[in-house]
Amino acid sequence: MDVVLPCLDEAEALPWVLQRIPSGWRAIVVDNGSTDGSADIARSLGAHVVHEPRRGFGAACHAGLTAATADVVCFCDCDASLDPALLPAVAGPVLDGSGDLVLGRRRPVTRRAWPMHARLANLELARLIHRRTGLRLHDLGPMRAARREPLLALNLTDRRSGYPLQMLVRAADAGWQVKETDVPYRPRTGRSKVTGTWRGTWHAVRDMRAVLAERPAADQTHPHTARGAGR
Repeated sequence: MDVVLPCLDEAEALPWVLQRIPSGWRAIVVDNGSTDGSADIARSLGAHVVHEPRRGFGAACHAGLTAATADVVCFCDCDASLDPALLPAVAGPVLDGSGDLVLGRRRPVTRRAWPMHARLANLELARLIHRRTGLRLHDLGPMRAARREPLLALNLTDRRSGYPLQMLVRAADAGWQVKETDVPYRPRTGRSKVTGTWRGTWHAVRDMRAVLAERPAADQTHPHTARGAGR
């Protein structure tokens, strides 16, 4: 199993995050221009490090996806807000065939884990997702799992904050079975680059509205049609 960890100045969080990666799974840390030595720390802790010079959350995620080789790929934030030790529960439905894309629904353990403006933005996003796709979801789910080859076949193009949403929308358009499973959400280590401020949240919502305005593509692949080759 490969775990993609987009990383921008997460030196403080990396040791805990990498320590919690399940045994036998490969951590792919995608350094997105860190200046705090994150890449060197990740490498010293045994992670496979990929450098993505183009700044953007989606750019980092997609660089990790293209570097992955496992049949199933997981994504997880690298700020210690989510526990990678829970990834087997998220990936389980993908492995047993009961889900194609599984999202970790964040359940904050304290009020400060999820600022109010970010929660409100998430509620609005869930409403817009339902209107666009028919899916009744509670969270965009930064911790997630799916099969690698079908993910690549979605031809994701967003390289900013809209990447996770574009993955979800295109998966829904392709008829994927999308599921949620609860995961604890803790206060992140360090300052958030997106949801830590109203400005960052607004830019993320703007990127996501552009994704929701996309028309469904006709050539997307269902995971069951591409499942055998990557094993």
